Amino acid sequence: MAGLDRKTDGGPGARGSLRFDRNEVAGALGDLGTFIPLLLGMVKSCGLQIVPALFFAGVMNIASGILFRIPMPVQPMKAIAAVAIAEGLNESQILAAGMVTGFAILLLSLSGLIDFLNRVVPKSVVRGLQLALGLKLAIKGGGLIVGTGVFFGADSVGLGVFCSVLVGVVYFSKRFPGALLIFSIGLVALLFDQPELIKTGAVGVRGLGFSWSLPDLTNSHDWIEGLWRGALPQLPLTTLNSVIAVCALSCDLFPNHGASPRRVAISVALMNLLACPFGAMPMCHGAGGLAAQYRFGARTGGSVVFLGVLKCVLAIVFGGSLVVWLAAYPQSVLGVLLAFSGIELGRVCRDQKRMGDFLAMIVTSGACLATNTAIGFVVGWIAAWVVVLITLKKKSSDSSV
Repeated sequence: MAGLDRKTDGGPGARGSLRFDRNEVAGALGDLGTFIPLLLGMVKSCGLQIVPALFFAGVMNIASGILFRIPMPVQPMKAIAAVAIAEGLNESQILAAGMVTGFAILLLSLSGLIDFLNRVVPKSVVRGLQLALGLKLAIKGGGLIVGTGVFFGADSVGLGVFCSVLVGVVYFSKRFPGALLIFSIGLVALLFDQPELIKTGAVGVRGLGFSWSLPDLTNSHDWIEGLWRGALPQLPLTTLNSVIAVCALSCDLFPNHGASPRRVAISVALMNLLACPFGAMPMCHGAGGLAAQYRFGARTGGSVVFLGVLKCVLAIVFGGSLVVWLAAYPQSVLGVLLAFSGIELGRVCRDQKRMGDFLAMIVTSGACLATNTAIGFVVGWIAAWVVVLITLKKKSSDSSV
């Protein structure tokens, strides 16, 4: 990975110990650029419960740091989150998608079929899904900014434009997590506009209650929607990015104790099978998150343990007051976070440089945008294999001349 300093991978981290110094704390914030906007988006747009989502994300951060001993990230499942926000899935459908994906990954890992799935789903199709999902998030974010209806104020188009410019300035910075900076600006704007919210600060359990209820997972329609619209497009992304890619990167960055695909796959499966029934958001690991945390200074599992403790404390101490804050959070700032999260998701598509792969990616993305993600996935898969067959036929014709 270009730009990652491997020279600092020595010391206690190389032996698999946990550190909690300032570099680990800084590294813990490196992946918030994905976590914050997708979590906020699912809470505000889809009715996902903030307390169990934040609490279980923290628990899984702690478990991942202790078990893997490296800064293994815990992220929202991007395909499920993007579809949920852009297409309006409800809480039960989101959780059903996470559980179905977790069960499928568990079967694939235990049977050894995960490598087979990685082979039969062309990379161009996966990139097409990521491009479409990124565009959907960007469009959704832009709609939130424009939807404020005012040009100046604590929640306005002007604030959205200012935050967009600021994100562009710090986008490539290794010292300033752009999402955290923009999120903080949103909080300042919120308190400036509604200072009475300070009274609903750390009241959590005492004041507004823990705000945690078990989700309803008895509706068969929600399971079908979760499978078709959420799990199906998520599965290839999980196998490619949350298992194969993150393991390869971990071995590159931490050659003494890189993670194995089977172990990571089982971790992803158990996170969702154990936590989603209680209202946790669908979760996975990811190569981008690992690279981001490493870039900001994380070298051991101590970074994600620290982050996990912080998330759990926020969920327990603030409890239901988080819902009040999120309900009032400026949608113009949330729009910026979603838009740039979408751009980041789409950036990985730059590696499709061959014309056939590029066309398959565009067909997949276009079909996703024109219909929905599941249909787009099927159309793109067919298009990719048509490209393969045409290429093989052309090579056969050339060799016979």
